[in-house]
Amino acid sequence: MRWDGQKDGADRQQALPGLPGLVRSVRTPDFADVVFHEVNAKSVLNKVPGGGLPFGWTVNPYRGCTHGCTYCLTGDTPVLLANGRTKPIADLAVGEEVFGTSQGRFAVTRVQAHWKTSKPAYRVTLSDGTQVVAGGDHRFLTDEGWKHVTPGRCDDFEERPFLVKGSRLVGTGRFATPPAQGGEYRVGYLWGAVRGGLPSDPDVLRRVREFAGGGVPRESELVDRPVEPGEEWSKGFLAGLFDGRGSSSGGELVMSSSDSAVFEAAVLALMRLRVPHVVEVRGVRITGGLAERLRFLHLVGPAVSCGNAVEGVAVPATPDLAVVSVESLGVTRTLYDITTGTGDFVANGLVSHNCFARNTHTYLDLDAGHDFDTQVVVKVNAVEVLEGQLRSKRWRREHVAMGTNTDPYQRAEGRYALMPGIIRALADSGTPFSILTKGTVLSRDIPLLARAATSVSVGIGVSLALLDRELQSGLEPGTPSPQARLELVRRVRDAGLPCGVFVAPVLPRLTDSVEQLDELLASIAEAGATGVTVLPLHLRPGAREWFARWLARERPDLVDVYRRLYARGSYVDVRYRRWLAERLQPLLRRHGLDARGGRDAVGVPGDDEGVWPEGSLPASTPTAPVVQEQLTLL
Repeated sequence: MRWDGQKDGADRQQALPGLPGLVRSVRTPDFADVVFHEVNAKSVLNKVPGGGLPFGWTVNPYRGCTHGCTYCLTGDTPVLLANGRTKPIADLAVGEEVFGTSQGRFAVTRVQAHWKTSKPAYRVTLSDGTQVVAGGDHRFLTDEGWKHVTPGRCDDFEERPFLVKGSRLVGTGRFATPPAQGGEYRVGYLWGAVRGGLPSDPDVLRRVREFAGGGVPRESELVDRPVEPGEEWSKGFLAGLFDGRGSSSGGELVMSSSDSAVFEAAVLALMRLRVPHVVEVRGVRITGGLAERLRFLHLVGPAVSCGNAVEGVAVPATPDLAVVSVESLGVTRTLYDITTGTGDFVANGLVSHNCFARNTHTYLDLDAGHDFDTQVVVKVNAVEVLEGQLRSKRWRREHVAMGTNTDPYQRAEGRYALMPGIIRALADSGTPFSILTKGTVLSRDIPLLARAATSVSVGIGVSLALLDRELQSGLEPGTPSPQARLELVRRVRDAGLPCGVFVAPVLPRLTDSVEQLDELLASIAEAGATGVTVLPLHLRPGAREWFARWLARERPDLVDVYRRLYARGSYVDVRYRRWLAERLQPLLRRHGLDARGGRDAVGVPGDDEGVWPEGSLPASTPTAPVVQEQLTLL
């Protein structure tokens, strides 16, 4: 089981499936709320699949879980709340309490982040009929540890464990659908709550008043019990009786009543809904374990909180949750994910791994109080492994890029200091390399980079979108200020190193005025940048939804404008790109940024992509288009 795998000396595969080589997980007072997962990686020199990029290899000493289970479940997937009820994952909010697990038992935790994107979807079907639709990278807990929905690799790690037919998942199995609370349900609820003995609980009284139309009815005012009650009346009646005379202490659900007619109605209603139970002296008790207790609570929907029926209970493992099939739906669906304090949550009765951190917040150059990444994977042996790989006779000293996926100069680098060894290893082996960053920690290594540049070609790129600090803090929370990044460019250039700047993204009607672009380009030129590439806003799935919410909240007057500009997808309308290019040309000429390297249109976005700015790639690497879909940092 997963919890035993956290012990010292545990089997490497058990320690944290999906992260082979885990050494330890640590916290430090210097990084509040951040957990560092230190791993011994087998490889840090990664081949870039496909083509279209000006490099074929990358090195990432740090990573979050962006290739683990980002954006994992369809929006209607029910998640178990701390009060015992469920809520679709799409409707969850940061701060809400849900159930996760700790040491093999259910534990209350909080939602720390919530987001969505679009990904290919897969349907997982279990032997008890439970179904979930998830992304292929998502992980569920099985009796053999965490397993992904589909096969694949986790960055530079070995083949990841994945679900196959017969894999047994851990949890209670599918949740029952909550009642619709229509007319029959409401009449049944009032009959059960009032005849059962109306309590003083404010949630119960609020529901009674709502269902009764304002007041609290007397028994004599109740509608007569139906001769043959239907399922909805039975659900409402049992919910009302449980709210009035129910108990969930000790993990058991019990209802009692001294009124024989009420007691008889309760037994008949449980039989009608096929809820296993037993009649005892103290009342009628729901049997069948946690799965049946949750089914009862979700099926009838009482108003009182029943989280104590779940908290501290051992997470069940049952053969009924064996995988029958994992099938591709052949479509891209909107999928959701959350981050919780325990690192997991319960989705439709299955223990589900959450993503470590949002891919838009993988950088730790954060001011105090901002949204830190809460989980960072650190390849503590990165230098030694890289040195060994670079000594291989098969290594052809091809261009190695760093920072295209995860920023190597996030704040954690100040603690682990892996980059100096990586830079030395690349330089000593004669391997040209480039670094793309938003992090000012790079300043520490400028002398080392200058020495490396005497033996190999080095490229350095910095991303900078705008100068307005207030707007930047809203759009790029947790990243270094524009002024800090300009100073980084200046220091790099003062050391005699090249430094290209990505002005990305330009926001239509927000940061594209002549005055704004002129001031920004003047500052970049004054800092000494060797080249500039300007890219308009690219709204890939995930970013598109987030930006739309931000725009509707902050600038609702621009919503229709953006709807027209991005009507065709992730890229802005071609007419806007041409308009922006015309606006940029005289500004680039004014600040001497238009003819660096002998090109006439450096940094001007065309109908497809802009080019990499001069200085951001090693001099030995030909200029190439920027493929924004493949660059997380941009």
